[in-house]
Amino acid sequence: MATPTRTVARAPCAPRAPRARHAPPPRLRPRHSLARPRRSVPLTLLTGLVVLYTLVPLLWLVISATKSQEGLADSFGLWFGGDFSLWDNVRETFTYNDGVFTRWLLNTLVYVVLGAGGATVLAVLGGYALAKFDFPGKRVVFAVVIGAVAVPGTALAVPTFLMFGELGLTNTPWAVIIPSLISPFGLYLMWVFATEAIPAELLEAARVDGAGELRTFVQVCLPLLAPGMVTVLLFTMVQTWNNYFLPLIMIKDPDWYPLTLGLNSWNAQASTAGGEPVFHLVITGSLITILPLIAAFLLLQKFWQSGLAAGSVKE
Repeated sequence: MATPTRTVARAPCAPRAPRARHAPPPRLRPRHSLARPRRSVPLTLLTGLVVLYTLVPLLWLVISATKSQEGLADSFGLWFGGDFSLWDNVRETFTYNDGVFTRWLLNTLVYVVLGAGGATVLAVLGGYALAKFDFPGKRVVFAVVIGAVAVPGTALAVPTFLMFGELGLTNTPWAVIIPSLISPFGLYLMWVFATEAIPAELLEAARVDGAGELRTFVQVCLPLLAPGMVTVLLFTMVQTWNNYFLPLIMIKDPDWYPLTLGLNSWNAQASTAGGEPVFHLVITGSLITILPLIAAFLLLQKFWQSGLAAGSVKE
């Protein structure tokens, strides 16, 4: 007798969940690649050439200032001579021709303090006003400033000379100081810097608190504009200190010469009839001339660097 087949009912099986695939862990950039960036041989060579181009003339100037007039012709340019005459050269530089080098140095300081300092003040005032105030013709002023930046100073030398000649100011210090007060590049730089460095909300808060425009500018805006002011001051100071062409056409009296014209007149003595060559004094005077510029850059460096990263990080 056949045994009936028993059918066992099975519960329906739940669908099997797909097996999770674990994604591979993300590759982290090695820490040493952040600390040690990739080296570029062409960039390293280019940087080395720039360093040599910058330092070799300065090294030659320092070494040559230690030589006497005879030692300049008898020794290699990039190495010291047999006699160390630096202190004698410095003393002779300040005493030669009745100490006229000291007069030239003081003239240059006057031109820089009044010319470069005044140009910085005008650039700060003008840049702040153009950045934070609206007035009719602002775009025209912007176009004029940009155009003035593009015009080289030598192109304006002859018209400036003719104008100052009509005013009777040639062969006077004002013929050098007044043109130095105009710095289109400094004005444009302060315009751009003031636009980004001074928030409009800060000005509104100061005005709501009852501060006038002058007090707002002096107490609120000037501290924020300090890095830009230092930058403009350095540019205008270097430009005025090394100015040669403008004093050349404006000043004929050696008592009002700046250092650039004075040292050039000493250098030209060797080519004049009966002139005494004083190349060792020209070199020593050139070394003394660049020392104030180096000191200014070192003293103002912290203010300059503080403004380079302004606005780079936002909280």
